[in-house]
Amino acid sequence: MSTATWSPVRALSAAAVCTASLLALCGPAVADGPNGIDDLRGAPPTPTENLLDEPGVQFLPRPGVPEPPRVSALSWAVTDLASHRILAAKDVHRPLPPASTLKTLFALTVLPKFSQATVRTVSSADLAGIEAGSSLAGLKEDMPYRVADLWHGVFLTSGSDAVHALAAMNGGWGRTIDEMQATARRLGARDTTVESADGFDTPGQTSSAYDLSLFGQAGLTNRDFARFAATKTALLPEDGGPDAYGIQNTNRLLVGSHGVAPYDGLIGVKNGYTTHAGNTLVAAARRGDRTLLVTVMNPRSGAENAVYEEARALLDWGFDAAPRAAAVGLLPAPSPDPRDPGSERAAQRAPRTTLHRAGAAGADGDVADLVIWAFCGTAVVALAGLGTALWWRRRQPAGQDDDGATS
Repeated sequence: MSTATWSPVRALSAAAVCTASLLALCGPAVADGPNGIDDLRGAPPTPTENLLDEPGVQFLPRPGVPEPPRVSALSWAVTDLASHRILAAKDVHRPLPPASTLKTLFALTVLPKFSQATVRTVSSADLAGIEAGSSLAGLKEDMPYRVADLWHGVFLTSGSDAVHALAAMNGGWGRTIDEMQATARRLGARDTTVESADGFDTPGQTSSAYDLSLFGQAGLTNRDFARFAATKTALLPEDGGPDAYGIQNTNRLLVGSHGVAPYDGLIGVKNGYTTHAGNTLVAAARRGDRTLLVTVMNPRSGAENAVYEEARALLDWGFDAAPRAAAVGLLPAPSPDPRDPGSERAAQRAPRTTLHRAGAAGADGDVADLVIWAFCGTAVVALAGLGTALWWRRRQPAGQDDDGATS
């Protein structure tokens, strides 16, 4: 082979090597081991182990991954919502009373049914049967409220009066409880038994950190749920008037109150407390393209703000550990809501949970990464080819065409 023939081959080889190198730089990183799927795109992987049925703290040590903090809660879980990976957990299927965190299930069941602009004039029958000692939004009889006002009462002040009014709109207390139980089953929440729609201590009523994590995950895929969960303050009624007053979210980690500093990036979801349940909390936070969900049930330390500070410690650990942590189990992706004809099609199109931007980051960042990667690769190949062609033309004697023949 002549020097003139060999030179373009070497040039093309060099261009190919450069192209491959640049593509490696532009492309997404490859996972570094079983379940270390922070950089994988597409459907969530199957974990090598499902440790969620095992007692005690579950965590798979890996190089560079710190151990989760020691907290006093009877049960807890840390979940990376985009991939559904449960990064660490403790007794997540232990049946415990959920207190007002059960209102997340109430919202999943009833929220899609009524327009936020629908007006409900609250009656004495709506407010009948509220247990003594329940948290209240302060609704007044014979006063009209928009449905959005009632949901502010549910999410911000954990108002049982707002729950009762919405349950009355839904066909009654018993029917709402039955529908909540059906919603729990549809989502795969097998540890939950609903006896009271507002989460008030009732014999036989239980849930678990696993189930509450399912409810939080499903809720953040709903536009209205995500918005209400992230709302810090509101006017009730929102339209104002002489009887209007301000309410504030009782989630101290969201608003910062009672000696608790607000958590950077927190987006809700719901807190609760009863004498029997102790403190419970489902909390989600977003930093960059990562959204974590932490569920904490009944801390035993005795500290006043233990549920918030233990959630803070678990969130801090999760953001630090998530890029390399191995999964101890997975939350299933939310199943389509049969009341929403578009939800099944959306679930089929997206292999991962699509979190509403008002509440959490979704898969948009991953799509953007792939688009940038493809564009980068195409551009590099085109530039390499163009450079080689120009170089070869400059090497040809005048009057020769590309195959060496004289014209």
